[in-house]
Amino acid sequence: MKLESLREILTEKAQSLGFQEIGFAPYTLLNQEIEKYKDWLANGYNSDMVWMERNLDKREDIRLILPEVKTVIVLAYTYKTPFEPEEVPNTGKIARYAWGMDYHEFIPPKLREIERLLKSNYPESESKSYVDTGAVLERQWAIKAGLGWQGKNSLILNRKLGSYFFLSVIFTTIDFESKPNEIKDYCGKCTKCIDACPTGAITSPKIVDARKCISYWTIEAKADKEIPENIKSNLKGWVYGCDICQEVCPWNNHRVKPSLDELLFPRNNETNINLENIKNMTQ
Repeated sequence: MKLESLREILTEKAQSLGFQEIGFAPYTLLNQEIEKYKDWLANGYNSDMVWMERNLDKREDIRLILPEVKTVIVLAYTYKTPFEPEEVPNTGKIARYAWGMDYHEFIPPKLREIERLLKSNYPESESKSYVDTGAVLERQWAIKAGLGWQGKNSLILNRKLGSYFFLSVIFTTIDFESKPNEIKDYCGKCTKCIDACPTGAITSPKIVDARKCISYWTIEAKADKEIPENIKSNLKGWVYGCDICQEVCPWNNHRVKPSLDELLFPRNNETNINLENIKNMTQ
């Protein structure tokens, strides 16, 4: 099969599986990207998330993961639904991505279907997929595949999807003869995400300090770690994650078409969680 035909079949398959965007990037070393990542680590911006310091060699060179990789396929799966967050007394707010089923449960099987499609057309090929599960700089590959640009809140922005989407990557030994497809940065002079962050976690455009980030403190921080007073007094009602820098972003406006995938719909129609229920939770 011609590569152009396979690319079209892959695009149709991805759409049938619920992905809104698919892009292709040629293998390359992430030299500049890893240097910026190392600078971020050197500043301690990862806090105590030590796993982010591991496998720097693989993050730079994905051939240490899949030796004969030729192409990186990047996919976007929106989690924007018709539901909107609500202000409900005596409850805490949950980030949009966690309203429905855990994406680690339903996206990997979809990626494996695409891998099988690649294998059936090129039996000698090998592929390996990730969805936030390995030493991979997904955002940098998304940029190279043309899925979007990196916003000032550090997230990837897409002109159709905004930033409310999950990123997945598939490394494959099939050479789709792709070219770097980086697109323009459309943030311009806008600083709404930086200005809106109540804890000042966005220290400069595209740089987030986890030590000041509400999402870090409500998800990643160890249970025995005391939340600093400057964070505690600025939580704005968030108990799991935080969407403030996305909520204020003009690219996440009403023109973004919501997904009707019920897997993403809020459990029990609730976008918040009762504070008393939290207090009574066991481990």
